[in-house]
Amino acid sequence: MPSSGSESIAVIGAGVSGCAFIAQLRRLGYTGALSLWETGRGPGGRASTRRSRQDHGLRIDHGAPLLNITGATEPLLLQPLLAGGWIEPWPGLIAQLQGEATLRPDQADALGLGQLYRGRGGMDHLCKGLLSLAGEAGEAWQPHYGTLVRHLDWKDGLWQLLDREGELLGQAHWLVLCSTLLAHPRSRQIFGWEEVPLKQAAERLGDLRLEHALTVIAGIRAEARSNLLVLLEAAAAGPWASLPFSLLHFDAAAQQRWGLQRITIQPLSDGRCAVVAHSSHSFAADHLDVYGTHSAVARMLQLPPDEGREDTVIAALTNALEQVMAPWLPGLNLATADRQLMRWGAAFPLAPGLPSELSCCPSSRVGFCGDFIAGVGFGRIEGALRSGEQLAHELCALA
Repeated sequence: MPSSGSESIAVIGAGVSGCAFIAQLRRLGYTGALSLWETGRGPGGRASTRRSRQDHGLRIDHGAPLLNITGATEPLLLQPLLAGGWIEPWPGLIAQLQGEATLRPDQADALGLGQLYRGRGGMDHLCKGLLSLAGEAGEAWQPHYGTLVRHLDWKDGLWQLLDREGELLGQAHWLVLCSTLLAHPRSRQIFGWEEVPLKQAAERLGDLRLEHALTVIAGIRAEARSNLLVLLEAAAAGPWASLPFSLLHFDAAAQQRWGLQRITIQPLSDGRCAVVAHSSHSFAADHLDVYGTHSAVARMLQLPPDEGREDTVIAALTNALEQVMAPWLPGLNLATADRQLMRWGAAFPLAPGLPSELSCCPSSRVGFCGDFIAGVGFGRIEGALRSGEQLAHELCALA
C-alpha cells in the first residue's frame, strides 16, 4: 500500500496508539479514508480525563496520570505535541510508600523514570493533540465515538464492522486493532461472549501470520485495576495540596498491605482537588465483575447490574485510602466526599507481549498497535505511542 494509496482503514480504539497511528499516517502523506471507532465519548483510552457537561471545572485523570519517555530516542510525535501546546513537562513530586508507612521521597517506579510529561489541561489532550496533527475530524478522519464494534467479518475484500445485533456499522480495506479486546479470549471470560471476534473472522482467511499473532495475543496476561475517584471541595482540598508528594506509588509489600498501587493528587483550577487511588492487581482481580456505573462497555453490552457490589468496592478502597493517608492527614473521613469507581479490565499487559514483527499481517490486512506490543515503553503510554508510529510506517511501506 503506497503512502498515497486510496485504501480505507478502520481503526478500533481511540487510545494513544490509535491516535498516534492516525497522526503519523497522515504526516507520512497517506490519503486513504480513515475511520476511528471508540466506545467512549472521546479519545484517550487509559489516558482519558473524566469531565462533566454540568461541571465545567471537573477534570480527573483517572487512568494514566502522566507520560514518561525512557528510550534513547524520542517518539517522532513528541516534539510536535510539545510545539502545539498539547503536552507539557510534568511538575509533580514523586514518592514511594514502602511496607506499612515508610515514605521514600524521589523513589520512582517505571512510570516515574525518564522525561515526564502530562497533557496540558488534562491527559486526554495527549490524544486530542495527536488527532489534531492528523487534520480536521470529519475531513482527514471520521470519528465514531460511543460506538461498540462487537463483531467482525471479512466479505468481498473488506473488513465488516458490526454492532451487537450484527448490523453493519462500517467497512474498510484494512483493520487496525489498538487493544486486545476483540482478539483475546478474556472477552469471553469477562463479557460472556461465545467467540473471540477476530479469531472467528480469521478462521476463514487462512493467514498463518495472523493466526500466529492471535495465538501470541491469547497468551498475553494483563493486570486489572479498580480505581477510586474522589472529588474534594475547596474547603477540604488544602491539606492534600500541601502533601510532600503528588504521585505516591507503593512497593510490593505496601501493595499487599493496603491493596493499592498508586495515589495521585490533582488540584483543580477552582480550588477543589481530585484524588485517584489505583488498586493493586490482586484487589482488582477479586472484583472483576464490578464494572462501575460509568463503564461505557458494560452499558453498551447491557451487562447485569452489580447488585450493590460497586458500593462495597468503593467502601473498601476508601477505607484503604484513609488509613494510608493517616500519617499526613490524621482523622481523614471521606464518607461525604463525591466518590466514583472506574475499572480497567486489562490495564497493564505483562511481558513479553506481541513481537513487533507480528504487528502487521498484510495478507489479511490486519494491524495491531498498543502498549501490548513488545519494545521500548512496553506496558506504558510510551510503548503505545511508539507502536502507533511504527505501524503507520509499516503500512505506508507496503507496495
